[in-house]
Amino acid sequence: MKKNLLFACLFILVSCNSNQPAQTEPAKPASDSMAVQNINSPYDIQYSSKFVMGNPKYAENVLTLWKDYDNGNLSEHKDFFADSMQAILGSGASLHASRDSVIATIQKYRSSLTAAVDRVDAVMAVKSTDKNEDWVLIWGMETDTHKNGKIDSVNLQETWRINKDGKADLLMQYMRPAAPPKK
Repeated sequence: MKKNLLFACLFILVSCNSNQPAQTEPAKPASDSMAVQNINSPYDIQYSSKFVMGNPKYAENVLTLWKDYDNGNLSEHKDFFADSMQAILGSGASLHASRDSVIATIQKYRSSLTAAVDRVDAVMAVKSTDKNEDWVLIWGMETDTHKNGKIDSVNLQETWRINKDGKADLLMQYMRPAAPPKK
């Protein structure tokens, strides 16, 4: 009896799936799902509201720069930066200078720490279709250990603009102190 029930179940499974065409490649999303939809906004959009997913290589480069910061050596991948760049930091500092000058300024701050450890919560590369500009958006938390032993953590949101040569030429950073752990 058990064999008959097993064969009946097997027969039903095979017959239910026999009309399914074999898939040789993964299903592709509908082309209109990738289309940029207009947003009806009660506000004038100052920059753009038309974004699509961008080049993941740019996000990988920004993640590498974050790791370079953790490791204490920002010049390791300085070729990821444009010759001239602007950095608007979460501290309120704003720099618009040559790549080497911006890197030196940020490196000076990083060198004042014993350690920096970043956690990445989310990252994505996007492209503004109406401005033809690439951006990388990254969210995370940085925990810094100062030379006096004090430990601070901040939540970060960074927006990196990538120029036509694939190099970062603008960094806008927003940060707030991370909530202390609950006791």
